[in-house]
Amino acid sequence: MKRKLQVFVSSTYKDLIEERQAAVGAILKAGHIPAGMELFTAGDQAQMEIIKKWIDESDVYMLILGGRYGSLIPDSELSYTEWEYDYAVENGKPLFAVVIESEALEAKVRLKGTANTEGDNLKEWKKFKEKVLSKQSNFFSDNKDIRLCVSESLKEFSDRADLKGWISGSEVEDTTKLRDELYRLRDENFAMKNALLKAESAVKPALVETNTESIFKELSEILSAIKIDSPMFGTGTSKQSKILATNLLEFFHLHRDVLINGVTNYYNVTHENRFLYDTICPKLEVHGLVVNEQVAGERRRIAVTERGKAFLAYWDKNIHLSKSE
Repeated sequence: MKRKLQVFVSSTYKDLIEERQAAVGAILKAGHIPAGMELFTAGDQAQMEIIKKWIDESDVYMLILGGRYGSLIPDSELSYTEWEYDYAVENGKPLFAVVIESEALEAKVRLKGTANTEGDNLKEWKKFKEKVLSKQSNFFSDNKDIRLCVSESLKEFSDRADLKGWISGSEVEDTTKLRDELYRLRDENFAMKNALLKAESAVKPALVETNTESIFKELSEILSAIKIDSPMFGTGTSKQSKILATNLLEFFHLHRDVLINGVTNYYNVTHENRFLYDTICPKLEVHGLVVNEQVAGERRRIAVTERGKAFLAYWDKNIHLSKSE
């Protein structure tokens, strides 16, 4: 699609009317869009904001520098023309400039009078001219030079992919069918995701059960390998206290009721509970089977976690299955 670049044309006004017309004509002939603020009112801050917007929205900035520096911004030594130029440079706007030749300026002054040259701000004009010539710029003697510079510069800018430009609506492809297809694919994708989620939900319990079996089987082997030198609690009241457990797995199973109810570090607990609290529970806590929690006062309590209860249920299931076999 053919792009039309918008070109902001900046200059002093009254002394460069013909030159601006030449630039605008060349821009139009090249198939692009000229933009400028010939009706700009000096000192109007609202107009300055509009100019910023126009420069921002333009693809290229062009400066025509004649023999005048231009009107100064109130309370400033900067002219409006230089302010526009600086704003374009600071914002990285692609630009080019045409600067009047010294001989052409002298001839213009002789022909049309001193209103075409700078009288009050000559020093500022010279500095501005040096600034402009330090970047992409060309000299012009007549309007033909301006038209040639515009043509060559815009041909170069037209090849730049980073300049968006403007495109005629008639050249834009009708995307209605594409839009409808995207909507259809979106709905289809949404339906497929829902179906997948339902399928995963149906399979997940079986996967969780299989994984749990594998994890608990491995945990049983680990706990069985941890040997415990268990004392015989002769004063105990439970059957478990009369049985000598040989490993951590057996100890956890034998004392399950006590651990599920919770074992504290209170001063008057039994020797059996003290042994559970100090020796057995820390080893079980490492595997997430019990938890040590704060209770009233400064006491602490160890109780079986949900993981621990699930592991005990797994253990019961295995014992039942082994007995039935």
